[in-house]
Amino acid sequence: MTKEFPASFNKWIDKVKTTFPENEKLHRMFEKCFTNTYTTTLQQTEDGLPFVITGDIPAMWLRDSTSQIRPYLIVAEEDEEMARLIENLVKLQTKCILHDPYANAFNKSANGAGFQKDKTAMTSLVWERKYEIDSLCYPIQLAYLLWKSTNHIGHFTEEFRQALHQIIHVFQIEQQHNELSTYRFERENVRQSDTLNNDGKGTEVSYTGMSWSGFRPSDDACLYGYLVPSNMFLVVVMDYIQEIGAKFYPEDTALIEKSLQLRNEVATGIDNFAKEAHPYYGDVYAYEVDGTGRKLFMDDANVPSLLAAPYLGFCQTEDDTYQATRKLILSRENPYFVEGTLLKGIGSPHTPDHYVWPIALSIQGLTAKTTDEKLAILEMLIAGDGGTDYMHEGVNASNPAEFTRDWFAWSNAMFSEFVLSLCDVYVKGSPLSK
Repeated sequence: MTKEFPASFNKWIDKVKTTFPENEKLHRMFEKCFTNTYTTTLQQTEDGLPFVITGDIPAMWLRDSTSQIRPYLIVAEEDEEMARLIENLVKLQTKCILHDPYANAFNKSANGAGFQKDKTAMTSLVWERKYEIDSLCYPIQLAYLLWKSTNHIGHFTEEFRQALHQIIHVFQIEQQHNELSTYRFERENVRQSDTLNNDGKGTEVSYTGMSWSGFRPSDDACLYGYLVPSNMFLVVVMDYIQEIGAKFYPEDTALIEKSLQLRNEVATGIDNFAKEAHPYYGDVYAYEVDGTGRKLFMDDANVPSLLAAPYLGFCQTEDDTYQATRKLILSRENPYFVEGTLLKGIGSPHTPDHYVWPIALSIQGLTAKTTDEKLAILEMLIAGDGGTDYMHEGVNASNPAEFTRDWFAWSNAMFSEFVLSLCDVYVKGSPLSK
């Protein structure tokens, strides 16, 4: 069941129409995609907080809920009700993290839905307990950008401060996963990418300074435990914590000191273990490493990704290593780069072969340096809707009528953010807005 979107959305719908006056399909697609999270995925918990389902799955992912609501920060600059809604989402995400910082997705109430048979420390409030670094980074990003966009600070509560300490603690434990972590995850009778090997511990790793992640933002298992794009995101949000701590929790010097130390250790780990000289492209980043010398050179469509490093704020778009990495992952050197008769871009092992992800195309557009590349990507996204006016998870690069997930609000939100960037509209405080 859908509901009406606020009148404040019309300013941005009209902005797209005036920027692209002749493109009626884009007008229609943007309006539907931009409003999709608000009109179809917003629910409410028993205590009145906004619960954001991912679309066709009735659970709230910490990652997806942040990404789905992020374009509405632009609306919230002038719409106080929207700002309060986002503030309350941060409060719910904070409660979820304090309940279980290793969980990636939650139920609206303690109803026992989801993957309760998984061999891990499930509770009735947890839908899924795949540990992913990015699940703990995204709520910090949303809290920070809400402050920068609207000057709202009601989400910087004592609970939020406790959650920041909990997040740092988990990241520190997972820097020494083999020795210190008690996290285990196994799912029986599924493909290998849905479970962890080694009795639920995952592939063995050696210390690097980076923090271990069991799963990628696709919810697929990591091949090697140090997921480089997620560690890049970790570095960025530790900077956010230092700024938040200095402003709102100045007496908590431990918070500032621990976040700075962790940030520097992870950044050094990325420099020392995640870079390699490619014979053709020069110095590039690996996607995953294990600290023993094994490296995986690829990129996945889900964010955080290597392609998204400037979008996340880890580096500038012009950075030499990023540009070299970008050339590699947007080529056939990346096993998940797809070229079809209509679309070309990054896909994922999470979806069938020859499927491009609109999320990755939107990120490519947001981080492209030339207008020509941006407009070419826009044309592909418009052509890749499968006749639905919406974005999807993966799309057959030669036949967009074949796609996964009819209702995938994260993809709709990423498309919206990319289209707004073409109108020179960005979330205030976000890296690409500078």
